[in-house]
Amino acid sequence: MQNARRQQDRPLTVTELNSQIKSVLARTHGDVWVEGEVSRFTAHRSGHWYFSLVDGRDTLNAVMFRGNNSRMSWRPREGDRVVCWGGIDVYGPHGKYNLLLRRMEPFGAGARAIALEQLKRRLADEGLFAADRKRELPFLPKAVGVATSPTGAAFQDILQVMGRRFPGMPIYLAPCRVQGEGAALEIAAALRLLQQHGRADVIIVGRGGGSIEDLWAFNEEPVVRAIADCAVPVISAVGHEIDTSLADLAADKVAPTPSAAAELAVPEQAGLLQLVDELEDRLVDGARRHVDRRREHLARLRLLHPGQRLRLVRQRVAELEERLGRGAGQALDRGRHRLGTASARLDALSPLRVLERGYSITTDAEGRAVVDASALSPGDPVDLRFARGRATATVVATSST
Repeated sequence: MQNARRQQDRPLTVTELNSQIKSVLARTHGDVWVEGEVSRFTAHRSGHWYFSLVDGRDTLNAVMFRGNNSRMSWRPREGDRVVCWGGIDVYGPHGKYNLLLRRMEPFGAGARAIALEQLKRRLADEGLFAADRKRELPFLPKAVGVATSPTGAAFQDILQVMGRRFPGMPIYLAPCRVQGEGAALEIAAALRLLQQHGRADVIIVGRGGGSIEDLWAFNEEPVVRAIADCAVPVISAVGHEIDTSLADLAADKVAPTPSAAAELAVPEQAGLLQLVDELEDRLVDGARRHVDRRREHLARLRLLHPGQRLRLVRQRVAELEERLGRGAGQALDRGRHRLGTASARLDALSPLRVLERGYSITTDAEGRAVVDASALSPGDPVDLRFARGRATATVVATSST
């Protein structure tokens, strides 16, 4: 013990020993790949992930800070078998060593498909693929933006198709890598650059065909979010070997190839010019027919000499007076006829007609007609009216018969 003490000037503190262990581990191991099963997974409110990697009976604590796990398209669950990449770190306050993870992937065949499905569900729940977010493409864009590799066949195909369909259409390229590590971030940056540039009112993003690995950037979250956040309509044009990329689901329109995307982006100029010519011909024909009709109408209403116009007006007035006179005479005749008929009926009902047949009308002193002899008494004065003239009499006697 004394010999051991002589070999060093003083004992190490716990902190110093932990620091030396940390240095040794970092120097001898560096970053390593570790395979294990996730256990006791915790997503802290800070965004960091804390869990253990279990392999049989052995356990290794692991930490993945928010800056690293935010780039992942999936979240591990209890019992998932994973492959992790990171470095060994000693946490002095607890005297424990941890694996500080920078990258994590599902383990085994189909792991990438599982991660993709998890990302797809999460983004769908956010509404990034909703149909009501899709916008119509402009009928005739002012310019077309393209986010793709400048050296790839996809851009050349787009140039060729658009040059044939609409020569002179402005095309703005935002160059980016479309496969490999970091390609997704470059594609997303290219989309944002075209949007900030502001000249293009439709954007094509994509690439030609390739393997699943080559096309995988179009399944990554940065690309999907950049498409969904784009202020102008986006056409996804990925040469597919996978069924449908997540970029397709987020885009406003989907084309199977970059050439097909160019056909969607711009109409055929020759067809538009032909349509304009047809519309022009129809407009000219319609205007000509309208002018001819107005000329015919003007010919019918051509201006006359004032004297001739006055004679026509007087002739018209005379015709109206004649029609008015005929109408008034006919109305007067009809009125006279109705009056004669009514007079004849009234005369037939007059009591004077009865008097002419020898009858008379007897009225009492108060001028009331006497129709019953019992209403009179001897000595009462009565007035007798005949067809011609009157007489006054005094009642001598009355009888009921």
